[in-house]
Amino acid sequence: MSARFPTLLASHRQIPAIGLGTYQVDDAAVQALVCQALTLGYRHIDTAEGYHNEAGVGRALSAYFKQGLTPREDIFITSKLWSGNANWGQVPKTYDASLAAFESSLDKLQLDYLDLYLIHAPFKTQDNIAQWRALSHLKKTGRVRFIGVSNFNQSHIESLIKAGLPKPDVNQIELHPWCQKPELVAYLMANKILPMAYSSLVALANWRTEPQLESAKNVQMMQLSQDPNSVIQGLAAKHQVSQAQLLLRWALELGYAVIPKSLQPNHLAENLELFHFKLDDETMTELGKLEMGEGVSWPNGDPSK
Repeated sequence: MSARFPTLLASHRQIPAIGLGTYQVDDAAVQALVCQALTLGYRHIDTAEGYHNEAGVGRALSAYFKQGLTPREDIFITSKLWSGNANWGQVPKTYDASLAAFESSLDKLQLDYLDLYLIHAPFKTQDNIAQWRALSHLKKTGRVRFIGVSNFNQSHIESLIKAGLPKPDVNQIELHPWCQKPELVAYLMANKILPMAYSSLVALANWRTEPQLESAKNVQMMQLSQDPNSVIQGLAAKHQVSQAQLLLRWALELGYAVIPKSLQPNHLAENLELFHFKLDDETMTELGKLEMGEGVSWPNGDPSK
């Protein structure tokens, strides 16, 4: 088995270790990005209803598949159901609305099935249960290969199980050395739910530097990102890799799948090159000491909390 395809713990099937994230890439720009990523060798593309770029991803996939270079079954596509938050003035999705949203996503992506479909965030328990029933139905009927959640904590997941529903295959959560979520990760591993890490590159100085890309990254974090003598910078130099490669390899060493995003061609290619080195115990220990608490990707706080 290639190191690029770690086992999906819940069902002993395989999922690409490295995917392309498309959060905050608009629909007009995402087509070229996805086409470039697929050409470079990415085999997992991650999108979502809430990203408003599924149609652009679909155009890229259609153009790529028409070339006949790679069969559909070798490309892993993830999308997410936006569950709806009543506290934000949104209507939470019902069972039927969840099924309709899936069909809309599938139509935009120009696909017959999805490899992975996630509930994007936990809001009200009863709403999540109705949505999870819908996702479970989609898996049973073969419209989705795997189902999962995103930004869920242990209590959110247990509420689904207590309702008599299956465990998720995946939980996509913010994970990096500054936000390690050890108790949640231990629970996921014990229950054979694959952690999929997003925002792996929070600690980099160029992470979300554009003014419109909000986060909860504080002043201390900003300063650490720019410190030429930081622990992360030193460990990257030790292994003769970039800081991004170090951070992504950290996640792979711990058994997580990753979905980094870059709009820069050289970084896009670099983020795939993670299998020519390993992190020794000393490096993993040093990175393990960098824990700072909650995630910062959402400007209003870590949704798993």
